[in-house]
Amino acid sequence: MEGCGEDGQVKLLGMAYSPFVMRVRIALALKGIHYEFIEDDIENKSELLLQSNPVHKKIPVLIHNGKPVCESMIILQYIEEAWGNKAPNLMPKDPYDRAIARFWAAFIDDKFAASIRGVFTGVGEEQQKAVEESVASLLVLEEELSGKAYFGGDEIGLVDIALGGLLVAVQAIARITDSVLIDTLKMPLLSTWAHKFCKAEGVKEVSPDPAKLFEFMSEMRAKLTSPPAGN
Repeated sequence: MEGCGEDGQVKLLGMAYSPFVMRVRIALALKGIHYEFIEDDIENKSELLLQSNPVHKKIPVLIHNGKPVCESMIILQYIEEAWGNKAPNLMPKDPYDRAIARFWAAFIDDKFAASIRGVFTGVGEEQQKAVEESVASLLVLEEELSGKAYFGGDEIGLVDIALGGLLVAVQAIARITDSVLIDTLKMPLLSTWAHKFCKAEGVKEVSPDPAKLFEFMSEMRAKLTSPPAGN
């Protein structure tokens, strides 16, 4: 998509298989914001990425009218503030409700995303502990979802995108590691939410192919968990 017109010049530096880039693509799609997607090679980072995010040198980076914004959760909040006149609202208007949304988004990054990374990279007892921590976080989110279609209420919001952007990767990790993460019996609300979220307009269009993602992540895990080469 070319970034032009009333949205200004919008570019997104990222990688199609990154769950954190996925968050930003979902938000842009839901808002109907046109942008240019620039694939970056994380093993051979582009000069544009290094200039745009000199501190962390990571994707995603949103460039709006030449100004870079880094970190997926910060980008999501920037999108809501920069294009607040475009529906849907990704964050509540009420200051308290907005603070609560930020709290749960931070919980997803600080607790769940951190532990799911351990499931993907760990082995043995270390991996099992990460699975238990991931499930514990999901059970907390199951309780928070009670009585609502989405974390944002009737529509997809910040917290839905924070967790939903990770969904396809989480499903792939569960398969690769033969782990049960979102248990349909223990987490019926989350299971229903996940199915609905993945099928939603603006989400399915930007989701990576599950089979290709599974292959990509299987290769990555093999590299991360293989023993070091001999002397």
